[in-house]
Amino acid sequence: MKRQPHTAQHKWILALAIACIILTLSLLFLITLTSASTILLLPLQRYAAATSKVQSEPVTPPPPPPPRLAYLISGSKGDHKMLRRTLLALYHPYNQYVVHLDAESSPEERLDLFNFVKNCSTFVQFGNVRMITKANLVTYRGSTMVANTLHAAAVLLRDAGEWDWFINLSASDYPLVTQDDLLDAFSDLPRDLNFIEHTSKLGWKREHRAKPVMVDPGLYMTKKSDVFFTTERRGVPTAFKLFTGSAWMALSRPFINYCIWGWDNLPRTILMYYTNFVSSPESYFQTVICNAPEFSNTTVNTDMHFIPWDNPPQQHPKHITVDDMREMVASNAPFARKFHKDDPVLDKIDSELLFRGQDMIVPGGWCLGSQKNGADPCSVAGNITHFLPTPGAKRLKTLIGYLLSDNKFRPRQCK
Repeated sequence: MKRQPHTAQHKWILALAIACIILTLSLLFLITLTSASTILLLPLQRYAAATSKVQSEPVTPPPPPPPRLAYLISGSKGDHKMLRRTLLALYHPYNQYVVHLDAESSPEERLDLFNFVKNCSTFVQFGNVRMITKANLVTYRGSTMVANTLHAAAVLLRDAGEWDWFINLSASDYPLVTQDDLLDAFSDLPRDLNFIEHTSKLGWKREHRAKPVMVDPGLYMTKKSDVFFTTERRGVPTAFKLFTGSAWMALSRPFINYCIWGWDNLPRTILMYYTNFVSSPESYFQTVICNAPEFSNTTVNTDMHFIPWDNPPQQHPKHITVDDMREMVASNAPFARKFHKDDPVLDKIDSELLFRGQDMIVPGGWCLGSQKNGADPCSVAGNITHFLPTPGAKRLKTLIGYLLSDNKFRPRQCK
Protein backbone atom coordinates (compact mmCIF):
# COMPACT_ATOMS: atom_id res chain seq x y z
CA MET A 1 0.00 0.00 0.00
CA LYS A 2 2.87 2.38 0.69
CA ARG A 3 4.43 1.95 -2.87
CA GLN A 4 1.30 2.88 -4.90
CA PRO A 5 1.90 6.64 -4.87
CA HIS A 6 5.52 6.06 -5.91
CA THR A 7 4.44 3.72 -8.76
CA ALA A 8 1.79 6.20 -9.99
CA GLN A 9 4.33 9.02 -9.93
CA HIS A 10 6.80 6.89 -11.86
CA LYS A 11 4.22 6.08 -14.54
CA TRP A 12 3.33 9.76 -14.89
CA ILE A 13 6.98 10.75 -15.37
CA LEU A 14 7.45 7.95 -17.93
CA ALA A 15 4.42 9.08 -19.91
CA LEU A 16 5.66 12.67 -19.90
CA ALA A 17 9.10 11.56 -21.09
CA ILE A 18 7.59 9.55 -23.95
CA ALA A 19 5.45 12.53 -24.96
CA CYS A 20 8.53 14.79 -24.99
CA ILE A 21 10.42 12.30 -27.12
CA ILE A 22 7.54 12.09 -29.62
CA LEU A 23 7.21 15.91 -29.75
CA THR A 24 10.97 16.31 -30.29
CA LEU A 25 10.97 13.77 -33.11
CA SER A 26 7.99 15.50 -34.73
CA LEU A 27 9.72 18.86 -34.59
CA LEU A 28 12.90 17.39 -36.04
CA PHE A 29 10.88 15.82 -38.87
CA LEU A 30 9.14 19.10 -39.67
CA ILE A 31 12.40 21.05 -39.65
CA THR A 32 14.04 18.51 -41.95
CA LEU A 33 11.06 18.55 -44.34
CA THR A 34 11.00 22.34 -44.47
CA SER A 35 14.75 22.55 -45.12
CA ALA A 36 14.51 19.96 -47.87
CA SER A 37 11.64 21.82 -49.49
CA THR A 38 13.61 25.05 -49.36
CA ILE A 39 16.65 23.41 -50.94
CA LEU A 40 14.50 21.88 -53.70
CA LEU A 41 12.62 25.13 -54.44
CA LEU A 42 15.67 27.42 -54.41
CA PRO A 43 16.86 26.58 -57.99
CA LEU A 44 13.31 27.05 -59.27
CA GLN A 45 13.07 30.41 -57.51
CA ARG A 46 16.40 31.47 -58.99
CA TYR A 47 15.28 30.36 -62.48
CA ALA A 48 12.02 32.26 -62.13
CA ALA A 49 13.86 35.37 -60.97
CA ALA A 50 16.33 35.11 -63.85
CA THR A 51 13.49 34.62 -66.36
CA SER A 52 11.63 37.62 -64.96
CA LYS A 53 14.79 39.71 -65.20
CA VAL A 54 15.33 38.76 -68.85
CA GLN A 55 11.74 39.57 -69.75
CA SER A 56 11.86 42.94 -68.03
CA GLU A 57 14.91 44.15 -69.96
CA PRO A 58 13.94 46.66 -72.70
CA VAL A 59 13.96 45.30 -76.24
CA THR A 60 16.06 47.39 -78.64
CA PRO A 61 13.86 48.41 -81.57
CA PRO A 62 15.17 47.67 -85.07
CA PRO A 63 16.82 50.59 -86.88
CA PRO A 64 14.53 52.65 -89.13
CA PRO A 65 14.63 51.93 -92.86
CA PRO A 66 16.81 54.20 -95.01
CA PRO A 67 15.22 57.53 -95.92
CA ARG A 68 13.33 57.99 -99.16
CA LEU A 69 13.44 61.14 -101.25
CA ALA A 70 10.54 62.54 -103.30
CA TYR A 71 11.47 64.79 -106.22
CA LEU A 72 9.63 67.34 -108.33
CA ILE A 73 11.51 68.05 -111.57
CA SER A 74 9.83 70.78 -113.57
CA GLY A 75 10.46 72.45 -116.92
CA SER A 76 8.96 74.65 -119.58
CA LYS A 77 9.12 75.14 -123.32
CA GLY A 78 12.23 73.52 -124.83
CA ASP A 79 13.19 71.72 -121.59
CA HIS A 80 11.95 68.20 -122.30
CA LYS A 81 15.33 66.72 -123.30
CA MET A 82 17.17 68.40 -120.44
CA LEU A 83 14.49 67.21 -118.03
CA ARG A 84 14.98 63.63 -119.24
CA ARG A 85 18.72 63.89 -118.63
CA THR A 86 18.21 65.36 -115.15
CA LEU A 87 15.73 62.61 -114.29
CA LEU A 88 18.20 59.87 -115.29
CA ALA A 89 20.95 61.55 -113.26
CA LEU A 90 18.65 61.68 -110.21
CA TYR A 91 16.94 58.32 -110.53
CA HIS A 92 17.02 55.66 -107.84
CA PRO A 93 14.38 52.92 -107.47
CA TYR A 94 14.06 53.64 -103.74
CA ASN A 95 12.92 57.24 -104.36
CA GLN A 96 9.76 58.79 -105.81
CA TYR A 97 9.49 61.26 -108.71
CA VAL A 98 7.02 63.68 -110.27
CA VAL A 99 7.93 65.36 -113.56
CA HIS A 100 6.08 68.32 -115.06
CA LEU A 101 6.36 70.32 -118.27
CA ASP A 102 4.20 73.42 -118.00
CA ALA A 103 1.48 74.44 -120.42
CA GLU A 104 3.84 76.69 -122.40
CA SER A 105 5.64 73.58 -123.69
CA SER A 106 4.21 72.06 -126.84
CA PRO A 107 2.02 68.94 -126.88
CA GLU A 108 4.81 67.20 -128.78
CA GLU A 109 7.31 67.92 -126.02
CA ARG A 110 4.97 66.67 -123.32
CA LEU A 111 4.16 63.56 -125.36
CA ASP A 112 7.86 62.85 -125.82
CA LEU A 113 8.42 63.04 -122.05
CA PHE A 114 5.33 60.93 -121.39
CA ASN A 115 6.53 58.19 -123.75
CA PHE A 116 9.99 58.26 -122.18
CA VAL A 117 8.55 57.70 -118.70
CA LYS A 118 6.07 55.09 -119.94
CA ASN A 119 8.58 53.06 -121.94
CA CYS A 120 11.61 53.06 -119.64
CA SER A 121 11.72 49.48 -118.37
CA THR A 122 13.28 50.45 -115.01
CA PHE A 123 10.66 53.13 -114.35
CA VAL A 124 7.94 50.63 -115.21
CA GLN A 125 9.47 47.93 -113.00
CA PHE A 126 9.50 50.10 -109.88
CA GLY A 127 6.54 52.34 -110.71
CA ASN A 128 8.05 55.36 -109.00
CA VAL A 129 8.01 58.01 -111.75
CA ARG A 130 4.82 60.00 -112.37
CA MET A 131 4.13 62.69 -114.93
CA ILE A 132 1.54 65.42 -114.43
CA THR A 133 -0.14 65.03 -117.80
CA LYS A 134 -2.63 67.88 -117.34
CA ALA A 135 -0.02 70.61 -117.53
CA ASN A 136 -0.23 73.62 -115.24
CA LEU A 137 0.37 77.13 -116.54
CA VAL A 138 3.37 78.43 -114.60
CA THR A 139 4.32 82.11 -114.71
CA TYR A 140 7.85 83.21 -113.95
CA ARG A 141 7.82 85.36 -110.76
CA GLY A 142 4.18 84.43 -110.20
CA SER A 143 2.27 82.52 -107.55
CA THR A 144 1.46 79.74 -110.04
CA MET A 145 4.97 78.42 -109.36
CA VAL A 146 4.01 77.91 -105.70
CA ALA A 147 0.72 76.33 -106.78
CA ASN A 148 2.59 73.90 -109.05
CA THR A 149 4.97 72.91 -106.26
CA LEU A 150 2.08 72.30 -103.85
CA HIS A 151 0.28 70.29 -106.54
CA ALA A 152 3.27 67.98 -107.02
CA ALA A 153 3.70 67.60 -103.25
CA ALA A 154 0.03 66.66 -102.89
CA VAL A 155 0.38 64.03 -105.63
CA LEU A 156 3.37 62.54 -103.85
CA LEU A 157 1.52 62.47 -100.52
CA ARG A 158 -1.45 60.75 -102.10
CA ASP A 159 0.17 58.29 -104.50
CA ALA A 160 3.83 57.76 -103.66
CA GLY A 161 3.69 55.82 -100.39
CA GLU A 162 6.32 56.49 -97.76
CA TRP A 163 8.99 59.14 -98.28
CA ASP A 164 10.87 61.51 -95.97
CA TRP A 165 12.03 64.61 -97.87
CA PHE A 166 10.51 66.55 -100.79
CA ILE A 167 13.08 68.17 -103.11
CA ASN A 168 12.08 70.56 -105.90
CA LEU A 169 14.37 70.99 -108.89
CA SER A 170 14.13 72.34 -112.42
CA ALA A 171 15.40 70.98 -115.72
CA SER A 172 18.28 73.47 -115.36
CA ASP A 173 19.49 71.75 -112.17
CA TYR A 174 21.88 68.81 -112.01
CA PRO A 175 23.17 66.59 -109.18
CA LEU A 176 26.81 66.62 -108.10
CA VAL A 177 26.55 63.41 -106.05
CA THR A 178 24.94 60.04 -106.70
CA GLN A 179 21.67 59.10 -105.07
CA ASP A 180 23.54 56.44 -103.09
CA ASP A 181 25.67 59.29 -101.73
CA LEU A 182 22.64 61.39 -100.87
CA LEU A 183 20.69 58.56 -99.24
CA ASP A 184 23.73 57.45 -97.26
CA ALA A 185 24.38 61.00 -96.01
CA PHE A 186 20.74 61.55 -95.05
CA SER A 187 20.44 58.20 -93.24
CA ASP A 188 21.78 59.54 -89.94
CA LEU A 189 19.77 62.79 -89.96
CA PRO A 190 16.61 63.55 -87.96
CA ARG A 191 13.82 63.29 -90.48
CA ASP A 192 12.09 66.47 -89.38
CA LEU A 193 14.92 68.72 -90.63
CA ASN A 194 14.05 71.22 -93.39
CA PHE A 195 16.81 72.46 -95.68
CA ILE A 196 15.58 75.91 -96.68
CA GLU A 197 17.52 79.14 -97.15
CA HIS A 198 15.78 81.99 -95.34
CA THR A 199 16.15 85.42 -93.78
CA SER A 200 13.85 88.13 -92.45
CA LYS A 201 16.17 90.87 -93.70
CA LEU A 202 14.20 91.81 -96.79
CA GLY A 203 16.36 94.79 -97.80
CA TRP A 204 15.30 96.08 -101.22
CA LYS A 205 12.68 93.34 -101.47
CA ARG A 206 10.51 95.16 -98.91
CA GLU A 207 9.80 97.99 -101.37
CA HIS A 208 10.02 96.07 -104.64
CA ARG A 209 8.32 92.79 -103.72
CA ALA A 210 6.34 93.06 -100.48
CA LYS A 211 4.57 96.39 -101.11
CA PRO A 212 3.61 96.22 -104.83
CA VAL A 213 0.39 94.36 -105.64
CA MET A 214 0.98 91.92 -108.50
CA VAL A 215 -1.45 89.76 -110.47
CA ASP A 216 -0.41 86.42 -112.02
CA PRO A 217 -2.39 85.83 -115.25
CA GLY A 218 -1.61 82.12 -115.01
CA LEU A 219 -4.28 81.88 -112.30
CA TYR A 220 -7.11 82.54 -114.75
CA MET A 221 -5.72 82.64 -118.34
CA THR A 222 -4.98 79.77 -120.72
CA LYS A 223 -2.10 81.57 -122.44
CA LYS A 224 1.12 82.43 -120.66
CA SER A 225 2.02 86.08 -120.12
CA ASP A 226 4.11 88.03 -117.65
CA VAL A 227 2.78 89.26 -114.32
CA PHE A 228 1.37 92.77 -114.16
CA PHE A 229 1.12 95.31 -111.36
CA THR A 230 -1.77 97.35 -110.03
CA THR A 231 -1.42 101.00 -109.08
CA GLU A 232 -2.16 100.19 -105.44
CA ARG A 233 0.50 99.39 -102.86
CA ARG A 234 0.12 97.72 -99.50
CA GLY A 235 1.83 97.70 -96.16
CA VAL A 236 3.93 94.91 -94.69
CA PRO A 237 1.69 92.44 -92.80
CA THR A 238 1.53 92.47 -89.01
CA ALA A 239 -0.22 89.10 -88.55
CA PHE A 240 2.95 87.25 -89.55
CA LYS A 241 6.60 88.06 -90.24
CA LEU A 242 7.91 87.95 -93.80
CA PHE A 243 10.91 85.81 -94.76
CA THR A 244 12.66 85.32 -98.08
CA GLY A 245 15.38 83.10 -99.53
CA SER A 246 15.93 80.57 -102.30
CA ALA A 247 13.22 78.83 -104.31
CA TRP A 248 15.08 75.49 -104.06
CA MET A 249 14.72 73.40 -100.92
CA ALA A 250 14.48 69.96 -99.32
CA LEU A 251 11.43 69.89 -97.04
CA SER A 252 10.44 67.22 -94.53
CA ARG A 253 7.28 65.20 -94.96
CA PRO A 254 5.73 66.55 -91.71
CA PHE A 255 6.15 70.12 -92.96
CA ILE A 256 4.77 69.27 -96.42
CA ASN A 257 1.78 67.67 -94.70
CA TYR A 258 1.29 70.89 -92.76
CA CYS A 259 1.46 73.01 -95.93
CA ILE A 260 -1.13 70.83 -97.70
CA TRP A 261 -3.55 70.25 -94.82
CA GLY A 262 -2.94 73.49 -92.90
CA TRP A 263 -4.76 72.42 -89.75
CA ASP A 264 -4.35 75.83 -88.09
CA ASN A 265 -5.06 77.76 -91.37
CA LEU A 266 -1.70 79.58 -91.36
CA PRO A 267 -0.46 78.00 -94.64
CA ARG A 268 -3.69 78.96 -96.44
CA THR A 269 -3.66 82.50 -95.05
CA ILE A 270 -0.07 83.05 -96.13
CA LEU A 271 -0.77 81.44 -99.53
CA MET A 272 -3.56 83.97 -100.14
CA TYR A 273 -1.21 86.81 -99.21
CA TYR A 274 1.52 85.55 -101.56
CA THR A 275 -0.91 85.29 -104.46
CA ASN A 276 -0.07 88.96 -105.16
CA PHE A 277 3.60 88.89 -104.15
CA VAL A 278 6.46 89.18 -106.65
CA SER A 279 8.59 86.00 -106.84
CA SER A 280 6.54 84.23 -104.18
CA PRO A 281 8.43 80.89 -104.63
CA GLU A 282 11.36 82.57 -102.86
CA SER A 283 9.25 83.55 -99.85
CA TYR A 284 6.13 81.44 -99.34
CA PHE A 285 7.64 78.34 -97.71
CA GLN A 286 10.11 80.44 -95.74
CA THR A 287 7.32 82.56 -94.25
CA VAL A 288 5.16 79.56 -93.40
CA ILE A 289 7.89 77.58 -91.67
CA CYS A 290 9.28 80.49 -89.66
CA ASN A 291 5.83 81.55 -88.41
CA ALA A 292 4.85 78.00 -87.34
CA PRO A 293 6.28 77.32 -83.85
CA GLU A 294 6.25 73.54 -84.36
CA PHE A 295 8.57 73.85 -87.41
CA SER A 296 10.63 77.01 -86.92
CA ASN A 297 13.34 75.14 -84.98
CA THR A 298 13.73 72.47 -87.70
CA THR A 299 15.28 74.74 -90.35
CA VAL A 300 18.76 74.30 -91.77
CA ASN A 301 19.65 77.55 -93.53
CA THR A 302 20.75 76.33 -96.97
CA ASP A 303 19.31 75.51 -100.38
CA MET A 304 21.85 72.66 -100.92
CA HIS A 305 22.92 74.24 -104.23
CA PHE A 306 26.01 75.65 -105.86
CA ILE A 307 24.77 78.76 -107.70
CA PRO A 308 27.32 81.23 -109.13
CA TRP A 309 26.30 84.90 -109.37
CA ASP A 310 27.68 87.97 -111.06
CA ASN A 311 29.13 90.68 -108.87
CA PRO A 312 26.95 92.59 -108.26
CA PRO A 313 24.21 89.93 -108.60
CA GLN A 314 21.84 90.19 -111.56
CA GLN A 315 18.26 88.95 -111.86
CA HIS A 316 19.45 85.48 -112.90
CA PRO A 317 22.49 83.44 -111.84
CA LYS A 318 25.34 82.76 -114.24
CA HIS A 319 25.31 79.61 -116.33
CA ILE A 320 27.85 77.06 -115.10
CA THR A 321 30.70 76.05 -117.40
CA VAL A 322 33.74 73.77 -117.19
CA ASP A 323 35.66 76.70 -115.70
CA ASP A 324 33.44 76.43 -112.58
CA MET A 325 34.12 72.72 -112.04
CA ARG A 326 36.74 73.03 -109.30
CA GLU A 327 34.77 75.59 -107.28
CA MET A 328 31.57 73.62 -107.78
CA VAL A 329 33.02 70.41 -106.36
CA ALA A 330 34.70 72.30 -103.51
CA SER A 331 31.30 73.67 -102.42
CA ASN A 332 30.33 70.12 -101.30
CA ALA A 333 26.77 70.89 -102.46
CA PRO A 334 24.65 68.00 -103.77
CA PHE A 335 23.06 70.11 -106.57
CA ALA A 336 24.02 72.95 -108.88
CA ARG A 337 22.33 75.35 -111.30
CA LYS A 338 21.94 76.78 -113.93
CA PHE A 339 23.20 74.73 -116.86
CA HIS A 340 22.81 75.20 -120.57
CA LYS A 341 21.33 72.19 -122.34
CA ASP A 342 24.06 69.65 -123.23
CA ASP A 343 26.87 71.88 -121.96
CA PRO A 344 30.23 70.02 -121.84
CA VAL A 345 30.35 70.53 -118.07
CA LEU A 346 27.43 68.11 -117.74
CA ASP A 347 29.45 65.37 -119.47
CA LYS A 348 32.32 66.11 -117.08
CA ILE A 349 29.99 65.77 -114.08
CA ASP A 350 28.65 62.49 -115.48
CA SER A 351 32.07 60.96 -115.97
CA GLU A 352 33.93 62.29 -112.90
CA LEU A 353 31.24 62.58 -110.20
CA LEU A 354 28.28 60.38 -111.17
CA PHE A 355 30.05 57.64 -113.19
CA ARG A 356 27.07 57.65 -115.54
CA GLY A 357 27.14 56.37 -119.09
CA GLN A 358 25.42 58.29 -121.86
CA ASP A 359 21.61 58.03 -121.64
CA MET A 360 21.94 55.69 -118.64
CA ILE A 361 20.86 55.80 -115.02
CA VAL A 362 23.53 56.64 -112.44
CA PRO A 363 24.82 53.27 -111.13
CA GLY A 364 24.48 52.36 -107.47
CA GLY A 365 24.61 49.42 -105.11
CA TRP A 366 21.31 48.14 -106.50
CA CYS A 367 22.71 47.71 -110.05
CA LEU A 368 23.83 44.13 -110.69
CA GLY A 369 24.20 44.07 -114.47
CA SER A 370 27.42 43.78 -116.42
CA GLN A 371 29.28 46.88 -117.63
CA LYS A 372 31.16 45.04 -120.36
CA ASN A 373 31.13 46.63 -123.80
CA GLY A 374 29.32 49.68 -122.45
CA ALA A 375 26.30 47.75 -121.15
CA ASP A 376 23.98 49.38 -118.62
CA PRO A 377 24.70 47.88 -115.16
CA CYS A 378 21.29 49.03 -113.90
CA SER A 379 19.46 46.85 -116.41
CA VAL A 380 19.52 44.19 -113.67
CA ALA A 381 18.24 45.34 -110.28
CA GLY A 382 19.21 43.91 -106.90
CA ASN A 383 18.60 45.12 -103.36
CA ILE A 384 17.47 48.74 -103.72
CA THR A 385 18.50 49.58 -100.13
CA HIS A 386 22.07 48.49 -100.73
CA PHE A 387 24.06 51.70 -101.15
CA LEU A 388 27.59 52.06 -102.49
CA PRO A 389 28.64 55.61 -101.59
CA THR A 390 31.28 57.38 -103.66
CA PRO A 391 33.58 60.21 -102.51
CA GLY A 392 30.57 62.46 -103.03
CA ALA A 393 29.04 61.11 -99.81
CA LYS A 394 32.05 62.31 -97.82
CA ARG A 395 31.80 65.77 -99.39
CA LEU A 396 28.10 65.98 -98.59
CA LYS A 397 28.58 64.81 -95.01
CA THR A 398 31.24 67.49 -94.58
CA LEU A 399 28.72 70.13 -95.72
CA ILE A 400 25.96 68.78 -93.45
CA GLY A 401 28.32 68.65 -90.48
CA TYR A 402 29.24 72.29 -91.10
CA LEU A 403 25.58 73.34 -91.42
CA LEU A 404 24.61 71.54 -88.20
CA SER A 405 27.56 72.86 -86.17
CA ASP A 406 26.86 74.85 -83.02
CA ASN A 407 27.65 78.22 -84.58
CA LYS A 408 25.72 77.62 -87.83
CA PHE A 409 22.57 75.65 -86.97
CA ARG A 410 20.60 77.27 -84.12
CA PRO A 411 21.93 80.83 -84.53
CA ARG A 412 20.69 80.95 -88.16
CA GLN A 413 17.18 79.64 -87.63
CA CYS A 414 14.40 82.06 -88.68
CA LYS A 415 16.41 85.21 -87.98
